Amino acid sequence: MRQGPLTGLKVIEFAGIGPGPFCGMLLSDLGADVVRIDRKGGRGGAASDITARGRRSVALDLKTPAAIEACLKLIEKADAIIEGFRPGVMERLGLGPDLALRRNPKLVYGRMTGWGQTGPYANAAGHDMNYIAITGALHAIGTSDKPVPPLNLVGDFGGGALYLAFGLLAGVIQARESGHGQVIDCAMSDGAASLMAMFYGFKASGMWQEQRRSNLLDGGAHFYDTYQCADGKWISIGSIEPQFYALLLEKTGVTDPEFSRQMDRSVWPQLREKLAVAIAGKTQAQWCEIMDGTDVCFAPVLDLDEAPKHPHNVARKTFVEVGGVVQPAPAPRFSVTPGAIQGPPPTVGAHDREALLDWGFTPSEIAALTGPAIPLEDPAS
Repeated sequence: MRQGPLTGLKVIEFAGIGPGPFCGMLLSDLGADVVRIDRKGGRGGAASDITARGRRSVALDLKTPAAIEACLKLIEKADAIIEGFRPGVMERLGLGPDLALRRNPKLVYGRMTGWGQTGPYANAAGHDMNYIAITGALHAIGTSDKPVPPLNLVGDFGGGALYLAFGLLAGVIQARESGHGQVIDCAMSDGAASLMAMFYGFKASGMWQEQRRSNLLDGGAHFYDTYQCADGKWISIGSIEPQFYALLLEKTGVTDPEFSRQMDRSVWPQLREKLAVAIAGKTQAQWCEIMDGTDVCFAPVLDLDEAPKHPHNVARKTFVEVGGVVQPAPAPRFSVTPGAIQGPPPTVGAHDREALLDWGFTPSEIAALTGPAIPLEDPAS
């Protein structure tokens, strides 16, 4: 029995990598019935494939007319589609938005790509780092010497999956009001640019310099940075407001009058060096004893083994264990209709009969959906 605020929402996800599966996970965690169309002959089902959790898998050979017709029949009953192929692939398969919307005028057709459906880069391959590179985001993140990819959080997941989930739900609300669906062109480059809105505002107001580690929020300020402790571990300090900054100086025992020049960029490098010396005198655990729960704006920098064991995360059950794999719990939290992990990552085709029956197929129609496995074109990251 599915649970969550999206219970009753029916979504078709065409299997892909990166942001598409993550978007499907977000929707499933909140109760949506997400049926993933997998390539016949594939495997899947590893407990470590966290972003595949909670789906039902139907394996189809999309090179066959019967499979295409089966997808169109599923589309007739769906609220939304997630697909992450390069522009034109779904059209060549016979599953493009024009055909899909003719079969289901209220459908919200979500298209996830790196560069978008149009533009000079639209048909080029790419990955997260490339998509955020043209937005200003990658240039702003890193050391003073070079930009550093921020994992694939900014493009794939922040600028991609989250914006697609937001767009799909907005589209569904509009379709239920108007009776008309539409296509959501979700480009990771667009989403990453949107995430940079505040920083473009900073630039326009003169608060942002292009040199990395020279600004308030990029590690340039001595009071907004990470510091190494005596045991080699790290802590994070974010004491921006004057009262928090004063508490930071109190807790670290810093009395140097130069620290009164908090917002003077010219002294930030020297003050960072002095603060680093003070913090290096104690271990991470000692700083936690001194600063945990205070208004210093402090937290230890934890690795992936440590984070699930932190008392705050334990108290909130931020991480759970499923099938022996520690993973993030569903987010955000709802007071009346909480989400849940709806099931483990499925093996490919595990729900051929179950899901298709639920979506209105007859046993004979399901039996007819057989054929050799033929690889699909690889989706864009």
